Amino acid sequence: MKNLKLPSIIGNREAPCLPDARQLTIIGGSGAGKTKFMEKLMDLTGDRTFCLSAIRAPFPEREESRRPGSIDMLYQEAIKSKPYMRSNAVSELEKLTYMLFADEFESLLKLKERSISNQRQKNIKPTKLDQLIKIWERIFPDNRIIFSNGSLMFSTGSGNDIIPVERLSQGEMAVLYYVAGVLYAMREAVIYIDAPSLFLHPTVLNALWNEIESLRPDCKFVYNSVDVEFVSSRTRNVILWVKSYDAEGKRWDYEIIAPGELREDIFIELIGGRKPVLFIEGDMSHSIDARLYPLVFPEFTVKPLGSCDKVIETTRSFNDLSAMHHLASKGIVDRDRRTDREVEYLRKKSVMVPEVAEIENFFLLEEVVKQMASLRGRNKESVFRNIKKRAFDRFRCKLQQQAMEHVRHRIKREVDSKIDAKFPCITAMEAHLRKLIKILEPRKHYNEIISRFNQIIREENYRELLKVFNHKPLINECGVVEFLGYKSKDEYVRGVIWALKNGGKEADIMREAIRRSLNPEN
Repeated sequence: MKNLKLPSIIGNREAPCLPDARQLTIIGGSGAGKTKFMEKLMDLTGDRTFCLSAIRAPFPEREESRRPGSIDMLYQEAIKSKPYMRSNAVSELEKLTYMLFADEFESLLKLKERSISNQRQKNIKPTKLDQLIKIWERIFPDNRIIFSNGSLMFSTGSGNDIIPVERLSQGEMAVLYYVAGVLYAMREAVIYIDAPSLFLHPTVLNALWNEIESLRPDCKFVYNSVDVEFVSSRTRNVILWVKSYDAEGKRWDYEIIAPGELREDIFIELIGGRKPVLFIEGDMSHSIDARLYPLVFPEFTVKPLGSCDKVIETTRSFNDLSAMHHLASKGIVDRDRRTDREVEYLRKKSVMVPEVAEIENFFLLEEVVKQMASLRGRNKESVFRNIKKRAFDRFRCKLQQQAMEHVRHRIKREVDSKIDAKFPCITAMEAHLRKLIKILEPRKHYNEIISRFNQIIREENYRELLKVFNHKPLINECGVVEFLGYKSKDEYVRGVIWALKNGGKEADIMREAIRRSLNPEN
């Protein structure tokens, strides 16, 4: 990395010079400042920076990059210069596939022009899509990339089960994203890859990155990784061990490790000092999840991922690769009217599903309400009795509406599975759809749910009410804000968060109640 400038070192020591190498790998323990170090390197690299992160690639919920030469900016430039370019892509992966297809179309047009003008075709240069297909089929020998109705589609070697990009596995998406992304990096780029082994099976990991590095001999690669096996697999690699970060001075304590010298103390730092990971819904800035769960599970590193589907898929992928990174990951998703069977399935996949309908209901658990009443100097039994009464009053008013929402959720799930079949003709599909009303039995489900809800009311089973009642205004409507002397729902939520942060016996009781709701069998 001869031309790569390094950040300042703690103690105002002069930044060392990197030996010449094609690969730089940043390593270090949790909280050492690796991510900020990589961000600083990118700033120092300037207009040669090209960044890839598979964890954000398929998802639209992110801030678009304004860095010149980034995938987002390349896509905007392509829209302006190519009138046939599709302009509705939102994720980085989608933008790459659109650009690949547009470039392929442009290449074919040029070939046709030459053919019409009788120009000889000499040494036709492979397109980016040709290069992608070649690597794809080496990594996945039984799979093929095909064209269908203006889109990239993927199939098995037998040609069955033709699927679009969005139905690829997380690992397949990562391969597609990395190969396509590197093809669009600027000349002599410094390509930054965050967590290069994430989502990738060990059997393809090293082969893939060897292929990618061979694809762009003009580029340098900077990896941010805690996977010791991957770090050791890079043959022309300089390791940069980040030990700590001084946020105030914006300096790091780090050390350059020569190739082949990944010492035992660094290995212990990487593996022994890291917390297990807890994937949750929402984002770090706005969601209740990100404020609550780190206080309930301090033994975990909490990572918000946005949607529940991302949490489920990422938890599964992480655990599939547990032998490689040695991290015991779990996930948490809201209950959201899931059936007992759905909940059981997710829990077997290390995804925790609470015994409350949605995260707001945690703040109405009996133990939480009573402990907050004690902290506020209220009579906890009287406060809880009044809140419980109002909650049941609201549940009675919303009974039929809630039952319909539960039926709608169940029917929607069943319809998705029952029409995802192959039909020989449209007539067969129509006949199948006409039978669905008898197969799905919505009224039967509705009556069963109404019966269950009425039983909850008769038995005054408050815990079961919180389990089935999806109604975000409930915190305000049940009176917990009023009875505990808060001005708003947000102020009450902040009060619970504050209590958990400050500790004490009340915090311990509330924390244990929430944990028990997430692990009912423990």
